[in-house]
Amino acid sequence: MALEPPSDHQTVLIRVTGPDHPGVTAGLMSVLADAGAQVQDIEQIVIRGQLTLGVAVVVPEGRDLLRDVLLFGWDQGMEVDFDVVSSTPTPTTRGHVVTVLGPELNPSELGAATTAIADAGANIQRIIRLSRYPVMSYELLVRDGDDTKLRSNLLQTAAANPGVDIAIQREGLGRRAKRLVVLDVDSTLIQDEVIDLLAAEAGCLDEVRKITQDAMEGGIDFESALRMRVRLLGGLDEGAIDRAWANLRYTPGARTFVRTLRRLGFEIAIVSGGFTAFTDRIASDLGILHAHANELEIVDGVLTGELAGEIVDRRRKATILTEIAAEKHVPLSQTVAVGDGANDLDMLNVAGLGIAFNAKPIVEDAADTSLSVPYLDAILFVLGIRREDVEAADELDGID
Repeated sequence: MALEPPSDHQTVLIRVTGPDHPGVTAGLMSVLADAGAQVQDIEQIVIRGQLTLGVAVVVPEGRDLLRDVLLFGWDQGMEVDFDVVSSTPTPTTRGHVVTVLGPELNPSELGAATTAIADAGANIQRIIRLSRYPVMSYELLVRDGDDTKLRSNLLQTAAANPGVDIAIQREGLGRRAKRLVVLDVDSTLIQDEVIDLLAAEAGCLDEVRKITQDAMEGGIDFESALRMRVRLLGGLDEGAIDRAWANLRYTPGARTFVRTLRRLGFEIAIVSGGFTAFTDRIASDLGILHAHANELEIVDGVLTGELAGEIVDRRRKATILTEIAAEKHVPLSQTVAVGDGANDLDMLNVAGLGIAFNAKPIVEDAADTSLSVPYLDAILFVLGIRREDVEAADELDGID
C-alpha cells in the first residue's frame, strides 16, 4: 500500500478484496462520486464468495481520496490498497481465446497449458471457468506472443496430456457471431453407424464392416463403398428401419447441444453419408430444420439395394453447408462444422470453424480444433457458452 496519499491528477489503481456482499461496488462508486474522481477502468470478479475489485481512477484535486477509500474499506470489512499507474491505458492487441477442457484439469494439466502459452511469449489477461460438468473447462484470454508458436505449443501440450483438449481461436466479434452449425450424424450426433444397424438386421454386418474398413484405408472410394454396402441390404423389409431406429443411440449431450443452439437462434443442419430414413427422424425428434442424407430405394416395402438421387459425399457435404449459409444470409466465417471422418474434411475446411469430434487422426490434423471428450455439448464451451447458462435456461423451461 502507498505510504503517502497520491498527488493530484495521478491515476491510481484501487484494489478492494474480501468477502463479497451486496453494496460493496455501489458503496465504492458513491465514495468516488463524492470525491469527484474520474473512473478510467474497472473490473470485478468473485471466486468462492471472495471479491476482487479493481478500479483505475484519476485522483481529484484537493481531496484526500486515500483516506476516504480506506474508511470505506474499514466500514465494509474489506482490504484496500493502492498503486499509482500510468495514465495511458494499456494498449490492447488482438489476441486469442484458448479453451482448455478435461475430466478434472488438475494443476499439472493447467500448468502445462499455461506454460505453453508463456513459452510462446504470450500473456494471459483473463481466465473464466465455463463448466464443471460434464467436463471441467476454462476460457483463457491471451494477448501478444508468436501466433505460430502459440498454436504449435498448445497442440503439443494437448497431445502430451491424454484426456485434455485445447482449442485456440482468434479473439474478436467473429467468434461470438457464429450463426450456423452443420453436424455430421454417424459417430458424431449419434454413437452408431446406421448402415451397421441395418446390416445387423440383414445378417451381413461382417461384410459391410470389411468394405467400410477397405474404404477407410483408401482401397475403395466413398461412393463405390457405399453402393457396395447398400446392395448387401437388398431384400431387407422396410420394417428393419424401425427396428434399427430402436437401437440408435444419441451421443451423450446431443439433446442439450441442439436444444441450446436452438435457444440461441442458431440455424442447425445435419448432413450424413447415411440415410434419410434416419436423418429425417432425427431432425423431427430434435427440432432440426435442415437434414440431408442418401435415400434408400424402397419398392413395395422392400429395400432394393439401390440408392435414389444424388450421393451425399464429402464434396456434397461442403456444398450443402455453403448453400444453407447463402440461403440464410450467413457468412461462411460465421459457420461451424462438426465431424469425425474423412467424408467431413471438405465441410470442416469451408466452415469458419471446423471441429473434429472424436475424429480420425487425418481429420484432427485438418480441423481448426478437435475434441476427444465423449460429450457433444462440450462444443458449447468452445463457443464460449457457460454451463450455468445452459442449466438456468433448462430450469426456466422445466427440463430435467
